Amino acid sequence: MTAYEQLIESLPKTPRTWLVTGVAGFIGSNLLETLLKLGQRVVGLDNFATGHQRNLDEVQGSVSAEQWAAFRFIEGDIRKLEDCAKACVGVDHVLHQAALGSVPRSINDPITTNGTNIDGFLNMLVAARDEGVKSFVYAASSSTYGDHPGLPKVEDVIGKPLSPYAVTKLVNEIYADVFARTYGFKTVGLRYFNVFGKRQDPNGAYAAVIPKWAAAMIEGEPVYINGDGETSRDFCFIENTVQANLLAATTDREDATNQVYNVAVSGRTSLNQLFAALRDALAANDIQYPHDPVYRDFRAGDVRHSQADIGKARTLLGYDPGFDIADGIAKAMPWYVRFLK
Repeated sequence: MTAYEQLIESLPKTPRTWLVTGVAGFIGSNLLETLLKLGQRVVGLDNFATGHQRNLDEVQGSVSAEQWAAFRFIEGDIRKLEDCAKACVGVDHVLHQAALGSVPRSINDPITTNGTNIDGFLNMLVAARDEGVKSFVYAASSSTYGDHPGLPKVEDVIGKPLSPYAVTKLVNEIYADVFARTYGFKTVGLRYFNVFGKRQDPNGAYAAVIPKWAAAMIEGEPVYINGDGETSRDFCFIENTVQANLLAATTDREDATNQVYNVAVSGRTSLNQLFAALRDALAANDIQYPHDPVYRDFRAGDVRHSQADIGKARTLLGYDPGFDIADGIAKAMPWYVRFLK
């Protein structure tokens, strides 16, 4: 059975109602698209702080009218408990993606990051608990590993956080565990490792590296590498991430809940290798980028290397990432070309 077939098998045989927070964002809109195509009902919550209406419009264009009719959008803010409670009414499964990402953003504005990622997370936990949802899956982060040098990263061994953003994601995991112990409300946290794919915003000061570099290359602008280019990451294509969310939400294994899991492919790609891969993928789409990258100082709060052990997710969730970084870039690049040209 392929990973996608296992994903389909994991879904309820009759449609259920899913809440996707941050639904107008990168990961949220991809979850929305998949769920609607699989015949599920979806409630979406977003305040458009980092999400975009164009993402919802693109999803609408990719599904049938009947499928789109199964989507209900609520413009609201997870920092407001009443918005969270409204969104959770009648919901079976919560996929909580809403957050303020970016290490640099959190360093520049820790208060706003804390308010969204901790206060908002607690509001969602309370609202979902009170509604009695069947499952609650939330976006955790590989930043939780902090300064621990060991590779690959294993879920139960972490270091000290290196940024306010990392602190907020660690607090999310602590709150989730406390809710399980105190209220019997069990959750699943997914520690994302450098997710990339279509609808990831290439613009703005806090854009992720792959869309930011792809945009620069398409427009013939300089590509900047922080450090010597040998910093490495475990890049994870969006379709792997969607698979992990739906498997986690629908697992019937009692020992698989109240857990955190790495979501990655267990690979390591240096920034120099990434630059070469993106340049090759653009060439395959008839765009030539003739320049070398520009190297500058290392960025505050960044870890040097990151790689995930995904054995726990494979064993307990049946997670089986079907896309490595080369596959993902090849599939995502035509979207970036269309989006920017």
